Amino acid sequence: MSSPVSSVAMPGARVLSPRDQLPREQVIVALDFPDGAAALALVDRLENLIQWFKIGLELYLSEDNNIVDAVQSRGFSVFLDLKLHDIPNTVAGAVRSVAKSGAGMLTLHSAGGPAMLAAAREAAVALPSPLQLLAVTVLTSMDPSQLASTGITASPADQVMRLAKMAYGTGIRGFVASAEEVAALRAAYPDATLVIPGIRPAGADTGDQKRVATPAAAIAAGADYLVVGRPITQAADPAAAAHSILEEIAAAKS
Repeated sequence: MSSPVSSVAMPGARVLSPRDQLPREQVIVALDFPDGAAALALVDRLENLIQWFKIGLELYLSEDNNIVDAVQSRGFSVFLDLKLHDIPNTVAGAVRSVAKSGAGMLTLHSAGGPAMLAAAREAAVALPSPLQLLAVTVLTSMDPSQLASTGITASPADQVMRLAKMAYGTGIRGFVASAEEVAALRAAYPDATLVIPGIRPAGADTGDQKRVATPAAAIAAGADYLVVGRPITQAADPAAAAHSILEEIAAAKS
C-alpha cells in the first residue's frame, strides 16, 4: 500500500484534497497504547481497513522507531504525533531525526513561535523525502476555562485562528485543530492540510475531549484527516467500528 504522502512534491504542501481520497485514507487510528505488542495487535485486528496510524508520545517513548518500522512493514502510513516544542535549533534537529524513521506526518506545537516553526520547515524542506509538518493549534482537551487558566483570554476558536495565521506565515501548510474550527480554517487556508482529532460517532463517550464532532460533520466542514482513538481501539469489535466510521465518511462525501 502506498502512502498519500509519497505524492507530495515538497514538504509543507497539501497532501490530497478530501475529494480525491478514499475514506480509508482519511481516517488515522490513534495507537494510544503503552507498548508495541498491544498496538500491533490492534493494527492486525483492523484487517487492512485503515491506511494511517498515529503513534503518540507514550508509545514512541516505549518503543522508539521500532514501532514505526513495525507499522510501516505491514504496509501502513505513520503519523508521528510528538508535538515538538523547544528552541528552534533543537526542533530543527528533531525534524531531521524523525525523518529517518520514514513517518509521513509529524506534529509540532505552534505555541513554540514563528522562529521555531520556520526552523522546522527549513529542516523539512531540505529532507530527501517529503515529511508533512502539522502545527498543533489548541488541544481538543482545552475548553475556554482551561485556556484561560494558561493566561489566554481569547476563545479557543480565536486562538486557533491566531496560531494558524502565524504558522502559515512561516510556510507551515498543515494544522491540527478541533472540528469546531475546521470550516474557518478551510475558508482561510484552502491549501492547508487539516488533521482533526476529537472525533466521536454519535452517542459515543467524549472522554477527556471537550471540542468534538462526528466523522460526517468534520468531513462536511472540510477536514482532510480524522484522528479516531477510543471509538475504534476500545470497541468490542474494532474492525466493525472502523467500518461503520468509514461508511459514515463515504455517505458524507456522496
